[in-house]
Amino acid sequence: MTATIETTGLVKTFGAVRALDGLDLQVHPGEVHGFLGPNGSGKTTTIKVLLGLLRPDGGEVSVFGLHPWADSVEVHRRVAYVPGDVALWPNLSGGETIDLLLRLRGVDPERSRRDELLELLDLDPRTKGRAYSKGNRQKVALVSAFAAPVDLLVLDEPTSGLDPLMEQVFNQLLAEAKSAGTTALLSSHILSEVERVADRVTIIRAGRSVETGSLAELRHLRRSHVRASLAAPVPLDLPGVHDATLLDGELTCSVDPDGLPGLLAALQAAGVRALTCTPPSLEELFIDAYRPRPASREST
Repeated sequence: MTATIETTGLVKTFGAVRALDGLDLQVHPGEVHGFLGPNGSGKTTTIKVLLGLLRPDGGEVSVFGLHPWADSVEVHRRVAYVPGDVALWPNLSGGETIDLLLRLRGVDPERSRRDELLELLDLDPRTKGRAYSKGNRQKVALVSAFAAPVDLLVLDEPTSGLDPLMEQVFNQLLAEAKSAGTTALLSSHILSEVERVADRVTIIRAGRSVETGSLAELRHLRRSHVRASLAAPVPLDLPGVHDATLLDGELTCSVDPDGLPGLLAALQAAGVRALTCTPPSLEELFIDAYRPRPASREST
């Protein structure tokens, strides 16, 4: 299966700054792919390369099997982009801006979902761009992106400035687009949002991918949190079990994936009254990916 987006060893520099340092990214057709990293990690630079707005300095990049710089017109026909900080033409109304953007994609606004989305997102299309708040500017971009089918949605902090109710509308629109076969690359600082909608995620650090896979695959690499009510004591020094405490028959601990079978066997022997086992959240995986690693010691 050909990837919708694929980069291999992607490099982009700005003078002495190496914004992308060999980035590997693969987004499969029809999936929502979370793209995570703090400010300065290279997310927006990656998106600009994928959109053909920046020319890469090294490595390989393709969107629909095309080079986004050399084949930018063909790529843009199939892509809708929502930035996190939307700039509008100040003297055009929101409705005029939406209609213009749709026509640039070859879509007749009258035959699109424009009016339905204006109502869903509670947006007045008669207001001039200069008078919109940040949240309403974001709504203009979302209506433009979702009003007609596309093959790929590139979403860079798409809910920035939206209230929780509008975030729910966005999630609904994204789910509908996915059901229709649209692929989405979702860059966001709202980890709970990504966790709710993403099929797979890639976490990047300093322009390189440090983790990638489905949430289930990434959680498998991390410790789960266990809380159990026991009838009898249980050993606290079991292999793969960490930070274990036992107080008044209540055990709390964290456990590595390979230590879970041994822990469950010990709990069963001790007599389990109640048990909860919670996998790590995406936020914990993200924090773990960015936790400073101890420096390796070199022999002298």
